[in-house]
Amino acid sequence: MDSMINAVIRKGDCHLCHSMRNLSSSLNKLIFSILLAGHKTCPPDWVRKNKRPRYYSLWYVTKGRGEVVINGKKHKLQPGRLVIFTPQMVCDKKSYRTNPLEFYYVRFSYAMAFEDKDVWQFKHSQDVPFPLKGVYTISNHSAVTVLLEQLSSLAKRQGSTINMQKRIVFGELLLTFVEDFNSQMISGDSKKAIEGTIEYMINHYKNTITLSELSQIAGLSTSHYSRLFKKYIGLSPIDYLTHLRIDRAKELLVLSDVKIKEVSQTVGYGDELYFSRTFKRIIGVSPSQYCEDHKQISGELSNHPNKR
Repeated sequence: MDSMINAVIRKGDCHLCHSMRNLSSSLNKLIFSILLAGHKTCPPDWVRKNKRPRYYSLWYVTKGRGEVVINGKKHKLQPGRLVIFTPQMVCDKKSYRTNPLEFYYVRFSYAMAFEDKDVWQFKHSQDVPFPLKGVYTISNHSAVTVLLEQLSSLAKRQGSTINMQKRIVFGELLLTFVEDFNSQMISGDSKKAIEGTIEYMINHYKNTITLSELSQIAGLSTSHYSRLFKKYIGLSPIDYLTHLRIDRAKELLVLSDVKIKEVSQTVGYGDELYFSRTFKRIIGVSPSQYCEDHKQISGELSNHPNKR
């Protein structure tokens, strides 16, 4: 991974091991099983020495003070600290006598399963390193605490529906972490400026839009705007616009009888050939093949006797 895109979340914290694009993309490819969740209040002078975790787990500190030593590196623990433990670590854990630690914990397992260009990919956790590990600081304390309290309550219950709820809440928790890291990497004013250009692209993707135009809307230099946009979103502004147009083209190809040339013009491409090449590069098949494959599915659904 390019060390240039690593971000220091706060002074004294460990480095994020992925750019925002890689972190969210990696987490989005994983499916989870929640093994255990709850809340722990440590007794004074609670200590665990030289332990190697058997499972993937996280702690989120809500009260007190302590420390954790991970592979020989010491980290102070206090409210707002997130710790991700992995089976590859050797850890010492300690709660201070005068102000014992309190934290939520979640033990989980995972596997990789995702679809890429109509092909499903599968891998076990031992073949896919978890994209977070170590100690981080979280700013959105209230949102994280609410989700962990929900997860702790669900962990006391059983059943397939409850297990589905646990996975959903855990997914929301991971998303909150990603958004929190993101917010810490970019100032509020810059975030507002970038979101303003995103809204502009959504409303004007049919028109010719240049990087210079977007940076002017954001009130930033072109180079600075491009760097901030990619840090915040994970794609360059033009790549984001391209994906926005291709997503709209997919809808038109399947849900209407518009010809490919008209689709390309409707989503902002005057050159049909260039549109087709771009579509195939992103989706993996040509617009005509995509239309043929997915309109057949759409037709089957429309002819279903239970369709209202």
